[in-house]
Amino acid sequence: MAITDWPAEERPREKLQARGPQALSDAELLAIFLRTGVTGKTAVDLARELLEHFGSLRALLSAGREEFCRAYGLGEAKYVQLQAVLEMGRRHLLETLKHGDALTSPAATRDFLRAQLRAYPYEVFACLFLDNRNRVIEYEEMFRGTIDGASVHPREVVRRALFHNAAALILAHNHPSGVAEPSPADRQITHRLKEALSLVDVRLLDHFVIGDGELTSLAELGEI
Repeated sequence: MAITDWPAEERPREKLQARGPQALSDAELLAIFLRTGVTGKTAVDLARELLEHFGSLRALLSAGREEFCRAYGLGEAKYVQLQAVLEMGRRHLLETLKHGDALTSPAATRDFLRAQLRAYPYEVFACLFLDNRNRVIEYEEMFRGTIDGASVHPREVVRRALFHNAAALILAHNHPSGVAEPSPADRQITHRLKEALSLVDVRLLDHFVIGDGELTSLAELGEI
């Protein structure tokens, strides 16, 4: 049976309009993104099969290009469309953060950093540059690879802080393993950066370690 033959309150689009996106299941949300099904399957049927194939909605959204495009019912056009949607979501979070105070909006800060960093298959070290009212000036991903004393250069962080005329910084990096436990190297580079930034009167407010949906604050652990 085609979705157009379903009762109106069960159709994903009509259900979203009537009850909001939070009322939809993962399969129903994915079906709206897919727009159409394939021969013998509605968009909802196809969405359910894709979720079973990938294991979860997050796994599907995080899939690499080749893996995504190999899945039945997907392809290059859908991959490009999905990347655009995900990037719009990340930019929306950043704009929301820029209109507030990073310290009085801890949930928004954490949501933004989690959305930016947790899907990378390698470590990425990033900075949120803040003004003297703790408002976000800019977000930059600065280093990639294993995060240790050799790969994160304090002078580069200081240089970018001065470029943005930042009064404070929030640091963040991800652990591809999914474990958000700070390593000895994480603690060491945090202390080195705090010392380097203090020389130019820039405060280090926090350093977040992003895991698989988890996030650890070194400030909350008393490391800053």
